[in-house]
Formats: sequence, C-alpha cells, structure tokens
Amino acid sequence: MPIKKTVKRSRQLAKPFRVTNGDKFRLKDYDPGEILEFTSEDKPRAKEALEIGVTALAELQDMLYAQDNWAVLVIFQAMDAAGKDGAIKHVMSGVNPQGCQVYSFKAPSSEDLDHDYLWRCMKCLPNRGHIGIFNRSYYEETLVVRVHPELLAKEKVPPSLVTKHIWDERFQDIRSFERYLHRNGIVVVKFFLHVSKAEQRRRFLERDDVSDKNWKFSASDMAERAFWDQYRDAYEDMICNTATKDSPWYVVPADNKWFTRIVVASAIIDTLASLDLAYPRVDKTKLAEIASARRALLRSK
Repeated sequence: MPIKKTVKRSRQLAKPFRVTNGDKFRLKDYDPGEILEFTSEDKPRAKEALEIGVTALAELQDMLYAQDNWAVLVIFQAMDAAGKDGAIKHVMSGVNPQGCQVYSFKAPSSEDLDHDYLWRCMKCLPNRGHIGIFNRSYYEETLVVRVHPELLAKEKVPPSLVTKHIWDERFQDIRSFERYLHRNGIVVVKFFLHVSKAEQRRRFLERDDVSDKNWKFSASDMAERAFWDQYRDAYEDMICNTATKDSPWYVVPADNKWFTRIVVASAIIDTLASLDLAYPRVDKTKLAEIASARRALLRSK
C-alpha cells in the first residue's frame, strides 16, 4: 500500500480517540471494548493492517532520522495489564533501533528523589531525528503519587509548597514543559491505554493460569486494583488538564490488544506524517563528490 494511502487511513483510525481539549472530557464516554467497524473475525485483517502500518512507520522514522530536525516523544500510561509492553513491542518492531530508545520509569530511586520530579525524565528526552518512548513517565506524579499521598512525603518537597493546589500546579508545570518541548522541535504524543476492570481481572487470572505468563504476576499490581476508582478519577483529571493541540492524548480502547496496536500505530504514523518529513537534498558540491567517488570505484579492482 502506498505510504500516502496508509497515512490517510491511519489518520481516520486515530482521530476518534484523539483528545486535544480536555474541558469536556469524560472517561465514561470512551468504551474500552471499542473496535470501530472491525469485528472479532477481523483479527487476521487487523494483523495485516498492523504489518502495513509498521512498514510505513519504519519509512517515516528513517526520514525523521535523516532529516535530523524533529524528535518525537511517545508516552504510554495505563492501568496494570493494559498492554503497554506489547503495544511498544509490536508497533515499534520495524523501527531502526539506532533511532529509537525505550525507557521504563518505575519507582524513583534515592537519587531521583533528591531532584525535582521531571529530572529523571528530562535526562532521557530523545535527540533530534529520534523517537523516544516512555513506558510510564512524569505523569506518574499526578497518578500514583496522588492516589498514595504517602509517596509525596518522600519527595522532600518543602512543606510550605505542598498545598491543596499541588495537583493543579503540577498540571500547569507539565503543560508548560510540553509546550517548551514542542517549541524546540520535540513533538509529544501521549497514549492512555483504556482497559476495563473486567478485562484486567481476566488478564491477571491468565497470568496465574498460564505457566509461560507466571513471571508477569505481581502482588503489587493486585494490590493496586483495590484503588481502581481513585486511579480512574486521577486519569480523567490528568487528561482533562493536559490534553492540548500540540501534545494530545489518545484514549485507546485496550480490551482487544489487536485493535489497541492498530490505533497506536495509526496515531504515531499520523504524528510523523504531520511533520513534513523528507530526505535531505544533496547540493551540487556533494553530487560532484559522489560522482568522483563512483568513478574511482569503477576504476578500482
């Protein structure tokens, strides 16, 4: 499929899940089981569509790398077992590793806690020409830290600065930070993989039932499930306050992994295609150098 056709189709697929203004956003309006016009019988067709998307993504990433002007930061946030790792693995499978780095942010280290909360993520921002992927991110500071206030106490923030306005202030900081990144050529695209409570339960049970998935089981993940409603409210507030035109959120249905991956691939393709990427043009001097080198090679044995 020609890349222009793939880009057009990707834009259509991603658009229903794109949030650029959170004023009226409500998570209840987004169905975790949504698959648009697809049906469960369309899995083979979906797999083929993903392969086409991965090929287009690889071509766009190659131009991004060659042009060396823009960088793209892809952020994944989700409840446990929503499929972040699988989405990253399958969608980015065709991308040149030289131009793509993945960082997973777990509980902050003692060194992290001695700095501001953006510090550890800022160190990992992508170079120009690269795609950076954050598996969780600075948004955890408005999610898990909000659900578990005792974590905030460990961050050594002066008590006078910890007020009832702290979450609004963090949202302001993040919006300013992402605006700064965009103004400097780092495009931020954010995914919330929206899984239902019932599907999370099924996946947790599968980790116990299937021996090859036992290693994925985590008692801490199970414990966090008890805070489902609090996390849901925190995610909704996060998207309401940080969805912007330049740094949108995609609320991706995550009950069907095959559909999740198509939407994620489509959104990244659409983002890259919007940057007017192209391979650098070679000037006359460079063309003369290439021609000279070619003649030399043809004369050599």
